[in-house]
Amino acid sequence: MAEPARARKEQVQGNENEGDETAALQLGELSELLGYAMKRAQLKVFEDFLRCVAPLQLTPAQFSVLLLLDKNPGRNQTEIANTLGILRPNFVSMLDGLESRGLCERVRSTNDRRSHILLLTDKGRAVLARAKKLVATKHEARLNELLGPANRLALLDMLAKIAGEF
Repeated sequence: MAEPARARKEQVQGNENEGDETAALQLGELSELLGYAMKRAQLKVFEDFLRCVAPLQLTPAQFSVLLLLDKNPGRNQTEIANTLGILRPNFVSMLDGLESRGLCERVRSTNDRRSHILLLTDKGRAVLARAKKLVATKHEARLNELLGPANRLALLDMLAKIAGEF
């Protein structure tokens, strides 16, 4: 039986247990909403990511910032925050944390004294190298095993389409 059909059948059977606090909650229409399914998947993926990089104490957003800084040295805070879709106050707070750990530094721009450019430190490059290895060998490897190469590429394409056109 297909997963969604099985879930719906289990929900119907769950009606027989009304009032039973141990019975699973019925999801109703939630089980067929793409946004809900994507959010649930994102939570599981983030949980796995955090487990994989636990020794480095990096969040997915922090890892993303370090990756962008590595590939785009000297870009300003606004460019990095906008690329990642992080609100300015949240991004400043995140940068404070990364900077206090010695992973990156803010330097006043010579072109625009009102803005700061961001640079990865040597320590930041070392932590990023370790994180990339953990992500590739554990986290992404698990996702690849679960999905298979063709489904992985198809999912990346679908998510890019949603992000770019929605």
